[in-house]
Amino acid sequence: MKTRITLVFAALLLGFNMSFAQQDEECMTNLTIFTDYYKSKKYDEAYSPWMKVRNKCPKFNRAIYAYGKNILNHKIENSTGAEKVGYINDLMKLWDESVVHFPSNYTAGEVLQDKAELMYDYKKELGLNDKQIYDAFDKLYKTAPEAFTSPRGLYIYFSTIVDMHTAGQVPVQDVFNKYDDVSEKIEKEVENYTEKLNPLVEKEEAGTLTGKEPQYKAQYESYLENYDKISGSIDSKLGQLANCENLIPLYKKDFEQNKNNAVWLQRAVNRMYNKECTDDPLYIELVKAYDLAAPSADTKYFVASLLFKEGKTKEANDYLDQAYNLEKDPLKKAKRAYDIGKSMQKKGNYSGARSYYRKALELSPSMGKAYTAIAIMYGNSANDCGKDIFHKRAVYWLAAAEARKAARVDANLASYANGLAESYEAKAPTKSMIFTEGNAGQTINIGCWINASVTVPKL
Repeated sequence: MKTRITLVFAALLLGFNMSFAQQDEECMTNLTIFTDYYKSKKYDEAYSPWMKVRNKCPKFNRAIYAYGKNILNHKIENSTGAEKVGYINDLMKLWDESVVHFPSNYTAGEVLQDKAELMYDYKKELGLNDKQIYDAFDKLYKTAPEAFTSPRGLYIYFSTIVDMHTAGQVPVQDVFNKYDDVSEKIEKEVENYTEKLNPLVEKEEAGTLTGKEPQYKAQYESYLENYDKISGSIDSKLGQLANCENLIPLYKKDFEQNKNNAVWLQRAVNRMYNKECTDDPLYIELVKAYDLAAPSADTKYFVASLLFKEGKTKEANDYLDQAYNLEKDPLKKAKRAYDIGKSMQKKGNYSGARSYYRKALELSPSMGKAYTAIAIMYGNSANDCGKDIFHKRAVYWLAAAEARKAARVDANLASYANGLAESYEAKAPTKSMIFTEGNAGQTINIGCWINASVTVPKL
């Protein structure tokens, strides 16, 4: 009997680690029963045998905690009043127990994150206020920041302090500080997942993805998509609090005491720049102070923005080059290259912009937005870069090709990039034009700043 149960158990729970030192026939039997019910999604039937194993043999098998979460969630969703609160509290207790009994599989930081989100989800039932929710996330942020990776959790963390400010509980400066904290955390996580994604993008382009790599690639892309959405939501939540009318007097008031504080200056300059408060003289003071306090790639970039406003284009471009060269971290360097490319693109320097976009792609192959930027510049130049109508319209083939590259390397941009490519392909030479030109399959050259060749499709 025991042998048969052991075999059934192994089949059901392949992949979970068992502590044989605590083997007990009753626990083995109940484990088999509750996992069978669990796999059939009969969570109510699974509850009793699951509790028996949990209470008697807490170290017996990780399924106690992996499956227990869903069993208790089912109980929470299908109960009310004090019974519901009891199940909520028991789920938090279960997470605490998982760290004690399976420390190699669960961490205190992960548990803090799960608890904080659960408290938010059942805030009303638990009788919690915004301060208590905020404190739960703040404890996670301060004690285990490496575990705070949930895009949703990061949004709740920031959203709650905005609500606290609205209720008159915290000053606006606290909101701005937390906005910077959360934004920097999101940026760090984006860099982390981009770093993981880039080699998989290169392997996919080469057709060499193997095993679970397509699954990992999709997972990383999903996280990046969620972080992108959350960034937009955080900006929306901040809303009018971070307009120039509020920012300028706030930073004027605090400037003297912080003019040598590189972190404060960095955050002030970034926010003033992002909110387009750059026409105020305070912005110039902030940038200069920031460059004096901590010269870096960032400071050179912001100084360049000032020089462009003064019409000192050559000097500004020199500062942009310094901003790029000073950055050492590959992913930050890629982002810097992209930002410089956008700056040059806005000023009509398409050749310089393309050069920096390509540098960005060399450092971060999954940066699809660099390909779409090049595509748009090509599309905008069609009427200027062809010697005749056919060559002008042929530019759209180049534009479409860049857009297709974006769709291949960045799943989150695929729909937009493919739509962009289709719009350009519709403007390219028709089959009748190719027939009339008699150059099907030939390579033709496109001049001006594009200076590239394209192969005419065969008929």
